[in-house]
Amino acid sequence: MRNKGTGGWIHRRRVKSAGAAALIDGEHVVTYDALAERIDRLANALAGGGVGPGDRVAYLGENHPSFLETFFAAGTLGAVFVPLNTRLAPPEIAFALTDSGSTVLVHAAGLADAAITGSDGTPVTRRIVADGSGAGSLDAIVAAASAEHRDEPVALTDPAMIQYTSGTTGHPKGAVLSHENIAWNSFNVLVDYEVSAQSVALMISPMFHAAALGMGVLPMLLKGGTVVLEAHFDAGRVLELVPRHRVTSLSGVPTTFQLICEHPDWPGADLSSLRMLTCGGSAVPARVLDAYEQRGLAFTGGYGMTETSPGATSLQPRYSRSKAGSAGLPHFFTDVRIAAENGEPLRPGEVGEIQVQGPNVIGGYWDRPEATAAAFADGDWFRSGDIGYLDEDGFLFISDRLKDMIISGGENIYPAEIEQIILELEAVGSVAVVGVPDEKWGEVPRAYIQVRSGRRITAAEVREHLAGRLARYKIPKTVVVVDEMPRTSSGKIRKRDLRDAALAAVTS
Repeated sequence: MRNKGTGGWIHRRRVKSAGAAALIDGEHVVTYDALAERIDRLANALAGGGVGPGDRVAYLGENHPSFLETFFAAGTLGAVFVPLNTRLAPPEIAFALTDSGSTVLVHAAGLADAAITGSDGTPVTRRIVADGSGAGSLDAIVAAASAEHRDEPVALTDPAMIQYTSGTTGHPKGAVLSHENIAWNSFNVLVDYEVSAQSVALMISPMFHAAALGMGVLPMLLKGGTVVLEAHFDAGRVLELVPRHRVTSLSGVPTTFQLICEHPDWPGADLSSLRMLTCGGSAVPARVLDAYEQRGLAFTGGYGMTETSPGATSLQPRYSRSKAGSAGLPHFFTDVRIAAENGEPLRPGEVGEIQVQGPNVIGGYWDRPEATAAAFADGDWFRSGDIGYLDEDGFLFISDRLKDMIISGGENIYPAEIEQIILELEAVGSVAVVGVPDEKWGEVPRAYIQVRSGRRITAAEVREHLAGRLARYKIPKTVVVVDEMPRTSSGKIRKRDLRDAALAAVTS
């Protein structure tokens, strides 16, 4: 085959795993051979509409077979897949479509309004409804297209996907993942976790996130396992689906696992098929660890980011207690080091910036040469912007986040993006957005505002200004007006002081 990238994965599986279930969506089972045919048909339909190597194809929708059909069809043509967060507001969608230059947008029927509004005035020339069977739907397009397989020349180093990640400047950046990045990340997962052709993964996290797609779905399909797709998370349904499909692996964030073990059906649920629980985003609370361990289940954890496709480290269950608080060891084909401000590598126990190197690390950002140059040290060590240390055994411990990133229910939130829009309000003199503890979501954003002399502003006015321009999870849950901001001698706002004050108020 001339296609060496991800676009050829399912075609290679169509005979090796013929008749085996690749995807389960509700009552609908999609075998590997059936999935391969649909991918070929969609690839031909896209090609007939002018999509070719390097063109960008965007997708806006929840977990659904069409997400993966679009991903693999784009890869078949050498085109670039652009997944979009379904919680983005239309202006945010428009930015990603314009910045990436996407010409095709595949979207869920339920998100038609956001898709139409968000793609208006962008390079998008064709919209396809991902679900349903009417004219212009993906099903109708697939049914009318040729099933002939296209073997386009695609190199491992070619771009496969652009995933947008919020940045410290307030403008999202498109991390360009090559076919090679995705493949090596999948190899890391297959080496470090229990995955086989008999594995069944229940996907309750959205695939538009790097973690769900890169750590859960793609390695499973590469190995020939089965992925059960759920469009939305519901704890009771999880407890129902695990025994129904004999699910072996489940991944999520601490909030989802907490809701599952607090559900009324938890005590009597059959969890005997589960072999692997993977939790990311933040540390698993001790009470949640206890609840699962009482059922004979333990967690694997880890650390990563979109730019590492996304895995960087993993903590195996055997170390969940002895290395409590650690993000684990580097993945098998990945290296992690700690560097000082001057770039010099540090010894075990010394705190510095976490840097990652390996074939799973991206080569750069889409059309952002300056951001790409700033993101790497010594040529190929990705600068995470997080700080931590390695212990004597090589386990990573994360101390703080240099970028002030907030992780709320598994969603990454960068304060600069929110602050930039709040500063548009004439009454606002200065603003600082920080994460504050939240029992359900881990942490949520809070805006501290210093009002200009002679002006007034209310929390409702701030939230109204943000509504429709930012995803709802990014809008501060609380707004606090302060007389003065804590500042450094150079005038920078001391966000750590604000976070410490918020934490003290919660724990007092």
